[in-house]
Amino acid sequence: MELLNLPKFEYKLQKKDGKLYIFDQLRKKYLFLTPEEWVRQHFVNYLIEHLSYPKSLIKLESGLTYNQVQKRTDIQVFDRSGALFMIVECKAPYVALTQNVFEQVAQYNHTLRSPYIVITNGMSQYCCKTNWDTFQIDFLENLPKFP
Repeated sequence: MELLNLPKFEYKLQKKDGKLYIFDQLRKKYLFLTPEEWVRQHFVNYLIEHLSYPKSLIKLESGLTYNQVQKRTDIQVFDRSGALFMIVECKAPYVALTQNVFEQVAQYNHTLRSPYIVITNGMSQYCCKTNWDTFQIDFLENLPKFP
């Protein structure tokens, strides 16, 4: 797998039937290792180990309905009261973080109304704060501290 622009960590890999799997510390099971999963696992580790986000308040691949179509977010982070704090959309390292990617997660957030949105491909990331009163979006230089 490709070296990412995220902190390295001690991941566990397993080969089964000629396919590679990575251990997911949140779901406590091995998942098929795709480029997107590689980014997701690195980003989750970054949130937990480097930014001190509580692992118990992080949920992976959560479903939602948008325009009567079933979708899913890659990562959701909740605050200590249980309110949604951040959604993260992960892409493979070779996928450019274009306006289309941002619009995808913004559509999800139209339903979810998270205060923070992040998109990452493991090489770069963009974070923005949303204000639902003014419908303003402000891009941030860093991810917010966990409340």
